[in-house]
Amino acid sequence: MADLVAYYNKFNEDKRLLSRHGQVEFRVTMHYIKKLLKEIGKTGIKIADIGAGTGRYSIALTKEGYEVFAAEPVNYNLGILKKHAREELTDGQKLEAFASDARKLKRFGDEEFDLTLLLGPLYHLHSTEDKVKALTEAKRITKKDGIILAGYVMADYAVVKYGFMEGNIKESVAKGALREDFGIVSDEDELYDYVRLSDIDILNEKAGLSRRYIFTPDGPADYIRNVLNEMDDETFELFIDYQTKNSMRQDLIGAASHCVDVLMV
Repeated sequence: MADLVAYYNKFNEDKRLLSRHGQVEFRVTMHYIKKLLKEIGKTGIKIADIGAGTGRYSIALTKEGYEVFAAEPVNYNLGILKKHAREELTDGQKLEAFASDARKLKRFGDEEFDLTLLLGPLYHLHSTEDKVKALTEAKRITKKDGIILAGYVMADYAVVKYGFMEGNIKESVAKGALREDFGIVSDEDELYDYVRLSDIDILNEKAGLSRRYIFTPDGPADYIRNVLNEMDDETFELFIDYQTKNSMRQDLIGAASHCVDVLMV
């Protein structure tokens, strides 16, 4: 946790989400969130945003009129989230935000939320045990007919981008960071943990969760950051449309940088 705090004390999460590739991730994810909320289709919907970061999703959903509770373990991020809430939300829009670990959501009761977002914590939890704890806690606080969105960073993206494109593949092989099949062996001291779809399936089974569907919010966006930055606005909107319409293609998900698992409790 200390390494995580140190990282986010330096890393500008706000800037990432406002970048072109960050916008792709956010807008496609919000497309699915809004679709799911419409399907829930009742008044008084409660949303939990676990690992809320600087509040990109929490604030947007509060503005949409939903009752949102944000939990974030890094005080630096939490401070920015609360600052945004003060500056952007009106008196009638209430967002509760506090520090909490995704593995121990003591502030929340059982079956409290219609929709639970777990879009960041699983990036940083290395052991299967810790990941299952986070998923199980999300399951506990979500209503029996509710939905969980669990986000992951994908292993093959890291191998291709960091390993081959950035020239670190031989060093990674030499230090035993890759299995024979090029799956990633994550060190507990590293910030991120990377998974394949088969790893996610195992986690769902252990947590007793069933998948409704899975999608990638950004697809190839992280591979082509410079290209996205040079696009004119019309072309960029076409890329958003492309990614939204192709986000559930199973032949593309595993190679993307992120995926989001939509789970039924």
